Amino acid sequence: MKPKLPPAAKKLFIKTYGCQMNVYDSDRMADALAPHGYEPTADIGDADLVVLNTCHIREKASEKVFSELGRLKELRDERRTGGEDIMIGVAGCVAQAEGEEIVRRSPVVDLVFGPQSYHRLPELIARAGQGTVIDTEFPEEDKFEHLPAAAREVTIKRGLTAFLTVQEGCDKFCSFCVVPYTRGAEVSRPVEQVLAEARGLLAAGVMELTLLGQNVNAYHGLDARGRSVGLGELCFRLAEIPGLERLRYTTSHPLDMTDELIEAHRDLEKLMPYLHLPVQSGSDRILRAMRRRHTRATYMNVTKRILNARSDLALSGDFIVGFPGETEADFAETLSIAAEVGYASAFTFKYSTRPGTPGATMDDQVPEAIKSERLARLNDQIMSQTRAFAKSCEGRVLPVLIEKHGRNSGQVGGRSPYLQAVHMEGPERLIGTIQPVEIVKAGNNSLLGKIVTIAEPNSVSLLESHASVA
Repeated sequence: MKPKLPPAAKKLFIKTYGCQMNVYDSDRMADALAPHGYEPTADIGDADLVVLNTCHIREKASEKVFSELGRLKELRDERRTGGEDIMIGVAGCVAQAEGEEIVRRSPVVDLVFGPQSYHRLPELIARAGQGTVIDTEFPEEDKFEHLPAAAREVTIKRGLTAFLTVQEGCDKFCSFCVVPYTRGAEVSRPVEQVLAEARGLLAAGVMELTLLGQNVNAYHGLDARGRSVGLGELCFRLAEIPGLERLRYTTSHPLDMTDELIEAHRDLEKLMPYLHLPVQSGSDRILRAMRRRHTRATYMNVTKRILNARSDLALSGDFIVGFPGETEADFAETLSIAAEVGYASAFTFKYSTRPGTPGATMDDQVPEAIKSERLARLNDQIMSQTRAFAKSCEGRVLPVLIEKHGRNSGQVGGRSPYLQAVHMEGPERLIGTIQPVEIVKAGNNSLLGKIVTIAEPNSVSLLESHASVA
């Protein structure tokens, strides 16, 4: 009698749109499905299950999803012609906001689920075999308590850096933003839960963690004694875990930059000197209309306190141009605050109306042509500042985390403390180490460096970790 063969693995393809938290969520979906026989594939044509993990922040986000669903219908038709099939799911913030509309417009979809439901994905897939499933409720249970940790070899394949969600949702209700409606109210993960996930990642070879949250510096998780812990203390606790070399967090709100968090920037060498702190506009009038709850002056005061605590810190920001009612004088204030802060980089956007937000119904919507022209001017200024910051790195010796092989033979590549890509000559055995690198030349999108002296690692490099699980 022949032995019974195990069933063939099912193939999972996840397409991720939007922010870092969606990247984290996509990884956790894959982790949740791994015990059920699903293996990731980079070829959508091989997939048994396709999940579109969507973002609702920008205009036309839902239209991009419907366009992709049209292509997936063609793929399903091809597969069915050959006697096979494919299951199609839509996840994330568009799913949360427009679940019923997605199913109405695209009957090809088998399941729709929001950001708070992906821990139930195996159950939803089973139910979808009997008909279309929509799950966009905000469940009472903690999804993180029900998610399995990634296998060590999976974490190693994902690389030296990892995202770690510590906080979700937002209570600020800015008038342009859908996050409070799609991600819900602010919720912080318990301290021990965060530390346990961090330990697992670091034990698998991760060297750099980026803490994620829609409003991450509003973190207020409870510790084992039931005491509320802020992001500053959490950073100190994480820095004590063996294996952690670098720590970052994003995205922040200026009103939640506490003294304790600023002290962490001053005292923790592992907390990288690069902070993303959105301002959105330099005009107090527009900031009030945006319901940002801070003024230009309070924002500038926060940046000065941070820079006083750590002089080598560089800032990045977010800007929205063309918010309803924005005049040329208001926009000039945005240009001036960008120059005054001296951002090393920034993300810039034209205002786009998001259904259900107060901004969508405001009078004085700015014409598209004016928004485009202002965005171009702001981008020119930000690009000039970014190039100037990169140029200022020339001649400096920066610690660079070597992450991968370089573009050319004999090269390796990594990231500076300021998240800049750095290329340099070096042996591949340096992958998984931090090296002192003199910045020789600043390019448009990366830095060219030279390793000063090779710092031999005290622990097993990521390259050796890969070999140990091959």
